[in-house]
Amino acid sequence: MKRIVLLYICCLMAGIAKSQTDDRPWNIGLHGGTVEYWGDRGKPYYSTNQATYGFGGISVSRYLSRHFDASLFFTRGEVGYTDHNAISTPDVPNHFLVRLNTANLLLRFNFTGPHAAVRPYLFAGAGAIWYEAVYNVHHERFEFSTPTGGIGFNFMLGPVVTFQLQETWQYTTTDNIDHETSGSMHDLQLYHTAGLIFNLGKQKDSDGDGVPDKKDECPNTPPGVAVNKVGCPLDRDNDGVYDYVDACPDVAGLPALKGCPDKDMDGITDAEDRCPEIAGPVELKGCPDSDKDGVADIDDKCPGTTAGYKVDATGCPFDTDKDGIVNEEDKCPEQAGILAFQGCPDTDGDGVSDLEDRCPSVKGTIENKGCPEIPKEDIQRITLIAGKIYFETNSDKLKLISYANLDDLVQILNRYPSVNLTIEGHTDDVGNDAYNLTLSQKRTESVKSYLESKGISGSRLTAVGYGKTKPIASNKTAQGRAKNRRVELKTSY
Repeated sequence: MKRIVLLYICCLMAGIAKSQTDDRPWNIGLHGGTVEYWGDRGKPYYSTNQATYGFGGISVSRYLSRHFDASLFFTRGEVGYTDHNAISTPDVPNHFLVRLNTANLLLRFNFTGPHAAVRPYLFAGAGAIWYEAVYNVHHERFEFSTPTGGIGFNFMLGPVVTFQLQETWQYTTTDNIDHETSGSMHDLQLYHTAGLIFNLGKQKDSDGDGVPDKKDECPNTPPGVAVNKVGCPLDRDNDGVYDYVDACPDVAGLPALKGCPDKDMDGITDAEDRCPEIAGPVELKGCPDSDKDGVADIDDKCPGTTAGYKVDATGCPFDTDKDGIVNEEDKCPEQAGILAFQGCPDTDGDGVSDLEDRCPSVKGTIENKGCPEIPKEDIQRITLIAGKIYFETNSDKLKLISYANLDDLVQILNRYPSVNLTIEGHTDDVGNDAYNLTLSQKRTESVKSYLESKGISGSRLTAVGYGKTKPIASNKTAQGRAKNRRVELKTSY
């Protein structure tokens, strides 16, 4: 008895393992133990004054649910009894010995779940007994064991092997196997059983993560990834992004950012965001740019830059000539100037910026766009030359006498390169108006062509024919018509 108790204690110390489950629904057991008799001759259960009778057995079980199993249990062994207080006679022996085989169908109720280290249980069922024709039985004999029941413990040794201890009471349907029928009870046997149970079947685990497919809520986990009890990859920060793909596994974040946080929700992780508390664009690493100049506010030394102005790395508009006027507002961005002239210089100091000064290196007047006044004598000379330009009758061809005067005009124009010249042609009222207009235009163009042939730029010359539209004298007299047939030369800047 002490040995049995010791065996129970040792088994209670076994580690946690897996038992028969719906993944491994079948098991087979190999059993052995001793059998004790209880009947009309006596009730010696757990006594030490009787011989020890042994048996061997095999069982086949099927998992039904978390707490229920069904099994077939087969045994073969011997049981006997000796009444030491009675005198044995040939007619009434004081002992008996039989060899019996049993088969019982049992339903078992487990107090704990399939994954518990120790599973106590109760069971009940019914079966049949076959007594062999040996010892005190002269002819084979069959009877039923109804009911059969008991208690037991399963101790999980691993995912496949379970150690079992079980006490089985088997009540027979007859009452004379012990050669005695005088009592009120039928014969009973008590089986003290120990055995090893082997769980059958292989759990299907498609992704090889150690969790069977039936329980795997994430059946396609990549190889080598640590999983929880339901087969899903670990997620330490509970942000819905598995640790194996979570760039920030210990801080809850967003799936779109591989599990990393983004406080300002600008699409840049806090770890990469230069301004994690304020939303900003990706190209500026998460920092805002209030003036939209392409430089983050955190780096912008000129935060109020006008929209559209080009800026340097510090966010300040470019000032190429360093005159204090930004390029977009500087009419002369490559030359240092003054604010009054919008950044342009005034080299000759005449109050006209070089940009607008027709004579930037010579001091002039504002009226002449920075050029000096032409001396009166030269103005008078030009007027005189205009009166000495002659053409062939009814023709735009210059007379030879005009060339010397025009050459003098070329010299004057060369002395004043900023001066422009307008050549105006006029006629009297004799003849067709259209003809006169065309003739006056052609004559001015002849003058212009001659001046150009002498090196005067055509951009400085303007030829205009007015016909008879601007008379300076009466066309009723020959003298008046002669005055109206004229060329006028007017200078401008």
